[in-house]
Amino acid sequence: MAAVTVYTTDPCSFCVRVKQLLAARGVEYDEINLARDPEGRAELLNRTGMMSFPQVIIGGELVGGFQETLAADQSGRLAEMLKAAA
Repeated sequence: MAAVTVYTTDPCSFCVRVKQLLAARGVEYDEINLARDPEGRAELLNRTGMMSFPQVIIGGELVGGFQETLAADQSGRLAEMLKAAA
């Protein structure tokens, strides 16, 4: 399993955008689509406290959705998290 997990749903433009961002940085990730999995959504909500998608988790730590992942990329935090999780 990759150190990066992206939880998504359909349709979700921010899910597409976060996957594009990660791909542009050469980041390998596991995608878990919860579009048809209400139990999985409930479990994720209990784990992260977030109801929105996408949700990006690196090395077990929640980064957040697209905006938070973009901000982490721009600040250099994303690269630090990826390095620590490797």
